[in-house]
Amino acid sequence: MVGKPGERLAGRVALVTGASSGIGAHLAQVLAVAGARVVLCARRSDALADICREIEQTGGRAVAVTMDVSDEASVVAGFDAAEAAFGTVDTIIANAGITVGGRTVDQPIEEFDRVIAINLRGAFLTAREGARRLLAKPAPERGRIVLIASVTANKVDPGLAAYSASKAGVVQMGKVMAREWSRMGINVNMILPGYIRTDLNRDWFDTEGGAKQVAGFARRRLMEPGDLDEALLFLTSDGARAVTGAVLTIDDAQSL
Repeated sequence: MVGKPGERLAGRVALVTGASSGIGAHLAQVLAVAGARVVLCARRSDALADICREIEQTGGRAVAVTMDVSDEASVVAGFDAAEAAFGTVDTIIANAGITVGGRTVDQPIEEFDRVIAINLRGAFLTAREGARRLLAKPAPERGRIVLIASVTANKVDPGLAAYSASKAGVVQMGKVMAREWSRMGINVNMILPGYIRTDLNRDWFDTEGGAKQVAGFARRRLMEPGDLDEALLFLTSDGARAVTGAVLTIDDAQSL
């Protein structure tokens, strides 16, 4: 990212999970350029430090916090560190996720449990902790929670049973959260990205099978991380005051 921080999200404190690489790192940089103070969370502290430096070099403000989203104590400690650095987190991006491919009949239950623990349990713990702290404040009406799900929450792709189930769970869970917190000033929305080349899928898309999958998409291409920017900036802004419980699919016609 280049340029000095703007004003669109000035005054906001944003916490992004899975921020050490891929979509999470990109979204954290987008938020920083828009003026938010950003808390970068992930398990890989060295990678977080690199992203943090990149943000600061372009005039943004960021802090790196080591966090395992599947562990409740780690999530609580991460929010404590965020508050110590920047104050109350009012913008939460639950993005952390993993995937394990393969035929359902061959998948070890340990792999299934790990996907659910990070993708679904992690999103739950992150959103819940953020909401608890916002609700403890006298006026949480600017609360914004964005859950990053996946087009596979609705699109059937063989070999992704655990991943798809976790992302579908994130969508329905987010709707329930949106309803529960609707009168309390916290908006919860879901973004369902299509396929973007990241560390999670890079090896697959470099194979013949991956190339065939891309060739089968309506536009015969993968998305870019920047395709999510405007949706993220809108849903985390004051302009999205009346938007909660929304499910926004951004997939470049991959599911059509």
